Amino acid sequence: MVTVAERARLETPPGDWSARLWAFLRRHRVFVAALSLAFVLRVVTMLGYGPALWFNDSFEYVSGAVNPDRPSALRPNGYSFWLLLLRPFHSFGLVAFVQHLMGLSIAVLVYALLRRRFGLPGWGATLATVPVLFDAYQIQLEHLIMSDTMFMLLVVGIVTLVLWHRKMSWRLGAVIGLLLALTALTRSIGLPILALVGAYMLIKRTGWKPITAMLTACALPVLAYMGWFASAHGTFSMTSSDGAILYMRTALFADCRKMELDPRKDLEIALLCISDPPSERSFSGQNYLWWARGGQRFHAFGTGSTFTPQMNQAAGTFARRAIMSQPGDYLTRVALDFFRAFRWDRPRFPDYATFQQYEFSFEDKVLPAWASYKGNTDTDARKYDPSLPTAEIRGRPSVVGTQVHDPWASFMQAYQRTVRMPGIVVGVLLLIGLAGVAVRWRKLGGPVLLPWLAAFGLILAPAATAEFDYRYLLPAVPLACLAAAISLRRGFARPTAGKASAPTTARAE
Repeated sequence: MVTVAERARLETPPGDWSARLWAFLRRHRVFVAALSLAFVLRVVTMLGYGPALWFNDSFEYVSGAVNPDRPSALRPNGYSFWLLLLRPFHSFGLVAFVQHLMGLSIAVLVYALLRRRFGLPGWGATLATVPVLFDAYQIQLEHLIMSDTMFMLLVVGIVTLVLWHRKMSWRLGAVIGLLLALTALTRSIGLPILALVGAYMLIKRTGWKPITAMLTACALPVLAYMGWFASAHGTFSMTSSDGAILYMRTALFADCRKMELDPRKDLEIALLCISDPPSERSFSGQNYLWWARGGQRFHAFGTGSTFTPQMNQAAGTFARRAIMSQPGDYLTRVALDFFRAFRWDRPRFPDYATFQQYEFSFEDKVLPAWASYKGNTDTDARKYDPSLPTAEIRGRPSVVGTQVHDPWASFMQAYQRTVRMPGIVVGVLLLIGLAGVAVRWRKLGGPVLLPWLAAFGLILAPAATAEFDYRYLLPAVPLACLAAAISLRRGFARPTAGKASAPTTARAE
């Protein structure tokens, strides 16, 4: 509980470190028990799936770590830089273990912020960490060679730093700026987080020095990366895929007849028109971006022409023309994907193959031999971790990226069928946070505003610029939990006149 002007509890500090540690563990016993159990689940995952799990995007990241001389055209290389730091250990198992520690660290940050800054009781702060600690899909995501867990930790770390300090120095602003730069270099969606944090600091009248330091510390690494990208790909940007991804967003509804394209003046754009009528197109826009299939034209010039600056520009222009000429169709698609995040069930989307990559597998994972920057995806993985075994499959040696070991794997498969965070629960958390913002409207939402907007934006942004994907939902979960927890503790209680400035002391449990 939190009481106003409560007298400090006088306790004789323990005499040695072991006694102090025991006292600390007793004070936070509920969270320590939950954290320990969550750690055990992650150990079971590592025993069942060695050394790590793989997603289609994993190979581009590994290629960037094995060949760090050129930035990726598809996505920023921040996660590849982190893999490069761990490369001397030659172990994907270590990568997965550190990512599991990152997941646990997210829960620690949420708990510490709610306990120390907002005075929640131990059980209440622990409850807010349960989705991060125990959701089976969160644990599975941490075990994937993917950037998402690192991105989640960075975003939650930034929100924690901003909310923890009532007053901010320029040095703290610079630290937040560096973290924002790392976030943007990990996933390009991190740049809007910069605008969100900057706006929040302006609302809270943080001062020009911390804001200037934050913007400078964020801009320098990002601009340096963009210069490196320009030297390799010829355009001053972070990727050459944003236009292509937006093209994917519009692929299901874009009608070139409604766009009024002139094939003579708009030849490059007209070549991207999809021949199938919108009513007969696939249910996922990814089919019109990643694969050269009938009825689409993105790969009309061959796979080597995709994700070039020229194709990216043409695809982006096409997508913007489609949005401007068919705003209703675009908003309908955005709404469908946004509300898809809040379903109770978990339908197979965007296709069965992608859906299965978020499930704990029943069999070993043989890595594909796709072409990469300077080799193949399987050989890149083995350069990074020479301990990966090989097996003779269809007359050729193949690299096995994941080995399934029972009974550990079977346990995690059963666990995943039972323990997960339904999307509708995320929606309820967002509604609670929104209510917390609304009742503090005179203070523009107070401390609830930042985590709520961040959670809402992380769900809306993929729906508006790309397409729904289950892994895009998970980074919003700890932020939605933060917003709901702060709302339930403080957001619904209007400050009483004469007591608003009184000091509060959190009573240890």
